[in-house]
Amino acid sequence: MQIKYRTDIGKRRQSNQDAVAVFSNQKNLHLAIVADGMGGHQAGDVASHLIISGLGEDWQKTELETSQEIIQWLLQHIQRENDDIFEKGRQNPTQIGMGTTIVAVVTLEKSVVLSHVGDSRCYLIRQGQIKQVTDDHSLVNELVKTGEITPEMANHHPRKNILVRSIGVPGTVETDVTELEIEPGDKLLLCSDGLSNMLTDDQILHIIETSSDLEVALDQLVQQANQAGGFDNITALICDYSAEKERGGA
Repeated sequence: MQIKYRTDIGKRRQSNQDAVAVFSNQKNLHLAIVADGMGGHQAGDVASHLIISGLGEDWQKTELETSQEIIQWLLQHIQRENDDIFEKGRQNPTQIGMGTTIVAVVTLEKSVVLSHVGDSRCYLIRQGQIKQVTDDHSLVNELVKTGEITPEMANHHPRKNILVRSIGVPGTVETDVTELEIEPGDKLLLCSDGLSNMLTDDQILHIIETSSDLEVALDQLVQQANQAGGFDNITALICDYSAEKERGGA
């Protein structure tokens, strides 16, 4: 398996409030994270880096290796980071209300544990098809699910960026955590909405499937998102299981 990532400021923003990183624990299991910060001044940048550094540093110390252990760890530690970000924002007038999304995977041998809060996404690419495997925690997605608007209307809705769940809130944060089976040849894409709002799923699939390697694919994703407008920061991370397919299994 290979993991590669890119982050880019885009064309319209003054700073990059996205953050991305990969960490390994004592059992050599990888934790890959994408976070998209929100808040005035540099507060979003602070929040996204806080959750990544906090989770990453704690993950490196663990010896976890079963999915159930990892699920519980993610739930507990995402809540802890939520509380920390909320408290730091409350104590600093320039960071009041700061928050962040998170989408993260822990890679096991034949599966991943996937967790997310907000509208940063995870896509599964398998046998020439792409599928979003996270559910956007956004107002617009709630309107789609209740039938008030169509998915096509959601793409251009004026309140598209309003989240119904995020990190940095008082009290309990509701985190979606699930285990996803992985097949040889699969790819996972974690991304911020600076990518998914600029490119269609089919465009993303075409770039990843036709690129010669991950580095080229990531460069093309960022380039095409910028050419489409680059209205937000752009972050993409790909976990590639093609090597397992070439070896005939993991």
